[in-house]
Amino acid sequence: MYCNYCGKVIQDDAAVCAYCGIRVGASIARKQLVRPQQGRKIAGVCLGFAEYFDIDVVLVRLMWLIGSFMTGIGLLAYPIAWIVMPEEPLLLTAPVGAQHMANP
Repeated sequence: MYCNYCGKVIQDDAAVCAYCGIRVGASIARKQLVRPQQGRKIAGVCLGFAEYFDIDVVLVRLMWLIGSFMTGIGLLAYPIAWIVMPEEPLLLTAPVGAQHMANP
């Protein structure tokens, strides 16, 4: 499979291009700004922004870190975003035998 943005060969099951960091394949960006349950490092703020804007999470974390050191705004904005951004709802799965009981 080829990346539509940079044209490099990537794995067939890749969700993100290893060269340019753009999301490829059938996965789509989030429509709501939420803090995901899985894949987060501290509170999921950077991961939430990365998925919302469809960019690589490493770039968001680096920009947040540089912004924190250069201006100090990131140090104030991160806890505010942590409080304001809702958490992703938990996806509950049905028990294994529930399908057989519903259709006798």
